[in-house]
Amino acid sequence: MEAHLGMDIATEEDYASQSQLLKEFTDICNIDKAWIFKSENGKGSKGMFSLSQPDLLANKMRKFILSAHISSETSNSITFQWALFPVEMENASIIVPSPSGSKLLVVKNSETDSPTQFEIWGSSQLEKEFCVPQSVHGSVFTDDWFKGISWSHDESLIAYVAEEPAASKPNFNSSGYTKDNSNDKDCSSWKGQGDFEEEWGETYAGKRKPTLFVVNTKSGEVRAVQGITSSLSAGQVIWAPSVEDTNEYMVFVGWSSNLRKFGIKYCNNRPCAIYAVKNPFHQSEADKVDVKADAGVDSPLCNLTQSISSAFFPRFSPDGKYLVFLSAKSGVDSGAHWVTNSLHKINWPIDGNPSLHRSIADVVPIIMTAEEGCFPGLYCTNVLANPWLSDGCTMILTSSWRSSEVILAVNVLNGNVARISPMELDASWEVLTLDGGNVIAVSSSPVDVPQLKYGYLIDKIQSSASWSWLDISSPIFKCSQKVEMLLASRQFRLIKIPVKDVSSCTTRGATNDFEAIFVSSKLKNDVPDPLIVILHGGPHSVSTSTFSKSEAFLSSLGFSLLIVNYRGSLGFGEEALQSLPGKVGSQDVNDVLTAIDHIIEMGLANPSKIAVIGLSHGGFLTTHLIGQAPDKFCAAVARNPVCNLALMVGTTDIPDWCYVISYGIEGKNIFTEAPSDEHLSLLYSKSPISHIHKVKTPTLFLLGAQDLRVPVSTGLQYARALRERGVDCKVILFPHDVHGIKRQQSNFESFLNVGVWFKKYCK
Repeated sequence: MEAHLGMDIATEEDYASQSQLLKEFTDICNIDKAWIFKSENGKGSKGMFSLSQPDLLANKMRKFILSAHISSETSNSITFQWALFPVEMENASIIVPSPSGSKLLVVKNSETDSPTQFEIWGSSQLEKEFCVPQSVHGSVFTDDWFKGISWSHDESLIAYVAEEPAASKPNFNSSGYTKDNSNDKDCSSWKGQGDFEEEWGETYAGKRKPTLFVVNTKSGEVRAVQGITSSLSAGQVIWAPSVEDTNEYMVFVGWSSNLRKFGIKYCNNRPCAIYAVKNPFHQSEADKVDVKADAGVDSPLCNLTQSISSAFFPRFSPDGKYLVFLSAKSGVDSGAHWVTNSLHKINWPIDGNPSLHRSIADVVPIIMTAEEGCFPGLYCTNVLANPWLSDGCTMILTSSWRSSEVILAVNVLNGNVARISPMELDASWEVLTLDGGNVIAVSSSPVDVPQLKYGYLIDKIQSSASWSWLDISSPIFKCSQKVEMLLASRQFRLIKIPVKDVSSCTTRGATNDFEAIFVSSKLKNDVPDPLIVILHGGPHSVSTSTFSKSEAFLSSLGFSLLIVNYRGSLGFGEEALQSLPGKVGSQDVNDVLTAIDHIIEMGLANPSKIAVIGLSHGGFLTTHLIGQAPDKFCAAVARNPVCNLALMVGTTDIPDWCYVISYGIEGKNIFTEAPSDEHLSLLYSKSPISHIHKVKTPTLFLLGAQDLRVPVSTGLQYARALRERGVDCKVILFPHDVHGIKRQQSNFESFLNVGVWFKKYCK
């Protein structure tokens, strides 16, 4: 009997059975955002939760809204009355409720050249609908970096970020070039391509110039914000505090680019500043412009953060006295693509008129060395639109703390930082939204599906403030009985790994222990289960003790997991992070090998049954490991791996990073678009392909054809070289996927093949 897909019968049976289990994990819902509003009668609050669930057949995420009424009988009890059913937000690109909660903006971007649709909903009906044609602007940005959609305080205006209208293209007909405009659907003529324009790289294909716009919610009139220089890309817009009930100024983040736009996804090391600009609907605009700034003598544009090289995620304090923001200035200085954040504030003028040369005060500095059990620094990938407790001076942030995500309370007046999520638990916590002085959060772990939590302050004396957390019963994270049973049989812990060789360490932080998350069966077996080593990308990223559907699926197949946060990961202090550039392929490889040997010595792993998987820099490590330690691994999976820096440097959207990762901070200064023979030789020597002659590990490659970060050529070159040498390997190329391979069908097929591949070679 012959199997399909070129598989043997046993492999195809694995494919079928594992796909059923993976589907059960895939179906678990996600909470994307949440908002809380006070009830009209003043009793309790109203909650609105934005949910998503993979739809494999449609190859997209289905989006829902689930509402709840929140009431509290006593200070230590809370009740959520959930709506009977969620409401699907079909084709919605993003939803943003108004400050009062009385209106809901729904934006629907078109996948064609059709207009962008804006809907404003009231409590029971659609109140307004506007269609903005491509001639005004392109798609509205809904990503986590440029995105900015902000209702004005009186809810009469909405500021947002959208793609600047495309430049006009040359027109041609049967006679050649014509000055007449042609319609794309006119069969007697066609539009040419015109001049090449730089884009913002990975995940931003076709995105050249994020630009600010304001729409009047009553008339539907859209105006572009004037006075922003052509070299600035804008994002993260918010309204400044109103003065005398007028919406005069907006504040936004601007990224300057002249000759070249380097990739910005996963890269907060790109210089940026916070600007103030006039509302285009403000009538007395001409009378009040007194700022001479970047855009010219008469410009309404004002750079508020000229004295610092990086400023983003601006937030005004509730009383309007402070503008608080994060910075990644050490990344701008060093070239490291993601770094320890610092937090700063600016006094906002009482009259609401911003000016240049404002004094910037430090709130939370960069933590260089993370002492044992102490705050390791800020590592925030986002900030709530309203992160303020009811005291008006405490921000609630989610941040990495070694191998966990934690919730922090930061007092912007005195800089005090307190960890308010439980210290005694290794699970991860993320703030969803605030309910006055209380916090709604999500807690999860590698073996626990997410759980809603409600936190309240039980001792408001500053010197001994402590928080209590209540479980919230919710229908959101339901999973099958089989998944519940499998997860209940697993356990996890964080393991500290001592640095094996500190002789080459130039800072104290680089000598500190790093960590790994170890997931295993609760059953005690004579022989440990096969081990999968999981390596994050970046390298300046971190694997935290959150619930991951794909990792829980692999664990449920009977594998132990070792999820390594090698030195260079976020959450361990800036010195440990900065120790890696210039030492890739050696320090990080040795850290992973040290972690593996450490748990073998603990009796937690069978040295003959070890597999490894990594994405991006994790794929770089995976392919390095199977070359430098060819007898250690029985199977490997590389997802969009960096295999040859000398090839990647000429094709990636971040060629500057290839230099920094290879040379260290010196690479930032010697980077060139035309690498010398000497440069290419060093880049090659740092690459996994320099060890390919030693590789014998069966390897699965998962590649995204639209990857602009690690172009597909580097993975294909390595895989073809393995085949040339007779090494068993398999390549799956996803034609429409970018670096993360996150399209729903692609992600499903990827991890199904990972499970089958590892079971074939490791079980």
